[in-house]
Amino acid sequence: MNKKLLALFSLKFNPFSPEVPPTALFVSPPVEDFCWRVEQQIGEGGLALVSGEPGTGKSVTLRILAARLSNLRDVSLGVLTRPQATTLDFYRELGHLFQVPLSPNNRWNSARALREKWLAHIESSLARPALIIDEAQEMNPSVFCELRLLSSAELDSRHLLCVILAGDSRLSAHLHQSELLPIASRIRTRLRHDPASPQQLREGLVHLLKEAGNPRLMSEAVIVALAEHAAGNFRVLTNMANDLLALAVRREADQIDEKLFFEAFDPKAVATPARRKNPS
Repeated sequence: MNKKLLALFSLKFNPFSPEVPPTALFVSPPVEDFCWRVEQQIGEGGLALVSGEPGTGKSVTLRILAARLSNLRDVSLGVLTRPQATTLDFYRELGHLFQVPLSPNNRWNSARALREKWLAHIESSLARPALIIDEAQEMNPSVFCELRLLSSAELDSRHLLCVILAGDSRLSAHLHQSELLPIASRIRTRLRHDPASPQQLREGLVHLLKEAGNPRLMSEAVIVALAEHAAGNFRVLTNMANDLLALAVRREADQIDEKLFFEAFDPKAVATPARRKNPS
């Protein structure tokens, strides 16, 4: 949505877009607690896990966490973009993220180079490198095992890397496989996103409107209706709200009210008014 259209509603940004600034995202108490625990864990390394079904807030949590970790002194943060990669491509991306020249065909030498880089970083500061992996359910078991061996030293008594994994129920199922139990047993901090209650959805929506600069963009009745019809899913909520905003722009409406809501999601309710009873 362009700036001219946003200006019509006195909005600094589209509050229902995936590109909402990290500082404007809604931080629930469980997310706040998880981020704080991971920040403390950075100095010790190890694994953290964010799980939940699609649309329940995993990627938003990672965006909030990434913004906070990037602001920490001496933290070297990498975000893996291709979790489904082969072991060779996995090493190529790690080399790019942490600026270490690697020879992917020589895994022993590549692992040694990365470990030396991370050890040097640890010795020169109080923090450690961190790696975020979204959609981790797509990772090959061989890459999981490589990551586990790569990120520890001294007979597994010293962690060189803090890894934050995020994925849906398939990731939890993968971690229960015998070959990945060593990974599951090393997860120290967990956050599970369950479907949100209507009250939680309402709080998140009100927060976005306020951060975008127009808390009165939607009537209270519309906010309640959206929260009740989103099936506990934040992504469904924002998609529905974005549809309403687009319709409001088209209709040049001053506010997203109940009439606009019914026009968008129940056209029959608008097109077919209730019949009046004949007087007796």
